[in-house]
Amino acid sequence: MHARWFPAAGPARGLAVAQLVNSFGDGAYYVCSALYFSQVVGLPAPCIGLGLTVAWGVGAIAGVPLGRLADRVGPRRTAVVLAAATALGVAAFLVVRSFPAFLLVACAYATAQCGLAAARQSLLAGLVDRDARTGVLAHLQSALNAGLALGAAVGGVALHLGTAGAYLTALALDAAAFAGCALLLARLPEPPRSPATAPRWGADPTVLRDRPYALVALLNMVMLLRMPLISLAVPLWIAERTTAPGWAVSALLVFNTGAVTLFQVRTASVVHDLPSAVRTVRSGGVLMLASCAAFAVTALTAPLWVLFAVLLLAAGLQVWGEMRQSAGAWQISFDLAPAGRQGQYQGLFGAGVPVARMLGPLLLTALIVSWGVPGWLLLGALFLAAGLAMGPAVRWAERSRPTAPGPIAPGAGHRAPGPVPTSSAPAPAGVTPSERPSTGR
Repeated sequence: MHARWFPAAGPARGLAVAQLVNSFGDGAYYVCSALYFSQVVGLPAPCIGLGLTVAWGVGAIAGVPLGRLADRVGPRRTAVVLAAATALGVAAFLVVRSFPAFLLVACAYATAQCGLAAARQSLLAGLVDRDARTGVLAHLQSALNAGLALGAAVGGVALHLGTAGAYLTALALDAAAFAGCALLLARLPEPPRSPATAPRWGADPTVLRDRPYALVALLNMVMLLRMPLISLAVPLWIAERTTAPGWAVSALLVFNTGAVTLFQVRTASVVHDLPSAVRTVRSGGVLMLASCAAFAVTALTAPLWVLFAVLLLAAGLQVWGEMRQSAGAWQISFDLAPAGRQGQYQGLFGAGVPVARMLGPLLLTALIVSWGVPGWLLLGALFLAAGLAMGPAVRWAERSRPTAPGPIAPGAGHRAPGPVPTSSAPAPAGVTPSERPSTGR
């Protein structure tokens, strides 16, 4: 299991250890944050939802300029500062007792988190050789889910106790985990930068004028709408549209997290270049369409064992499609981003995560819970269309590149950027633990 969670010794392993530490803290946070904000802070549920929606909107906008900052001053330095800022943001949640204070802290935290995602992505791109990046990211995703599972067990103790002190301890643990993450990132080397490609402060960010890359990022954003499926849409669907017992929700969550922990590395091993990445993303769209169709079938009356078997099949197709889409998207974002622009390009690509957090719960509840079976089928068709469109979009982006990505500096092992899975934000309800792509994630 150690080999599954961690890559070989070196900078990649340092990134994985940092990933495991902060995801452990986040696991404790996720399971009790909603009750903390409602029962301890005293906020009504609509205010919590509104605050987090606004915060993630601010964070999505901040990703590109903070990515440019990483390009300019160095990704390691930027990641350390933003990890520390994230720790301070979580710590600030311990003392907020009003909606204005909650909104302010949530916006600051989401901004630091989205910038941290871009900086860590750029850092990985500079420290890991291009051919090894997708495999390393798969290891990070496995470590992420392992940390979330362990942290969730700790958070479960806080839920069982149900006291203000228990909830405060869970949040303090997350703050300490991000502080530890900052210390671990500080031990990594700063990748060399190319003066010829470093952005000038007065120049417009290149990524905002790169329409082919923006289209690729948009299609990836559409496919990331799968994030709230297992943690929000499916639980509501089971409760309101099926005769399955409530424990099925927990079983599917455990199944999803365990599958990513055990099989993400193996799934990513087939991705090694843009053509294989496009095929993997396309197959992910097909699998997610099949998953949506299977979930729709569970609305029919059937014996309990048949119903649970179909739910398990649907969840299996969903997590298989999720893992394939993630692995392909990592490689695509690596190979299409120009050298020296890693931070800002990954800032835009990673914006799909906060946007999915903002829009996903609203869209999926409207489609699935309100509309029912037709909504499932429409959602599956949307996943399929985005997966099929990724091939033409990637080919357009390839044609628009003036030169193929090349090394920035001799011995740097740095040819193109790539995203690092991350578990770094106070997720609103509806974000599945296995999707924190970006150290999301």
